[in-house]
Amino acid sequence: MLGGGCFWCVEGALLGLNGVTKVTPGYSGGHTENPTYEEVCSKKSGHAEVVEVTFDEDTIPRRILLEVFFTCHDPTQLNRQGNDIGPQYRSVIFYKNDEELKDVEEVIGYLQQNFVDDIVTEVSPLINFFIAENIHHNYFANNPNNPYCSMVVGPKISKTRAKHASLYK
Repeated sequence: MLGGGCFWCVEGALLGLNGVTKVTPGYSGGHTENPTYEEVCSKKSGHAEVVEVTFDEDTIPRRILLEVFFTCHDPTQLNRQGNDIGPQYRSVIFYKNDEELKDVEEVIGYLQQNFVDDIVTEVSPLINFFIAENIHHNYFANNPNNPYCSMVVGPKISKTRAKHASLYK
């Protein structure tokens, strides 16, 4: 469960990776049951915009997937990504077990050397996940001419795909 700003960006960056079979946008980490997009954006639900990633670890190991995730957003920004401001846009990883936690901690430790500022990604156990409304699924592919998509989402996806080109189908 990964959050790095707007879930449209993270979803778009991870779709198409070899071994990734599904990327589902949703909300996690808050206290409201079955929140709506509007409730999450109100900053009162406690949830972050996240994506649930289903993948074949024999094709793309979790650590490599995490490195791609850390490319598609700035993990040194607290509760924001660029002009998207608020706790719903926090950099966050929700883990399911000790093995996932170990991989996350090792990848963050390894990648920290590439950043001047500290990585502030929240690392927390997964408590809940609520699938986002259908309009948010595959949003970038379905709305490429949306101004936000062309000015924000597209460049993040392009940067990520350029850096990790060999990992994409």
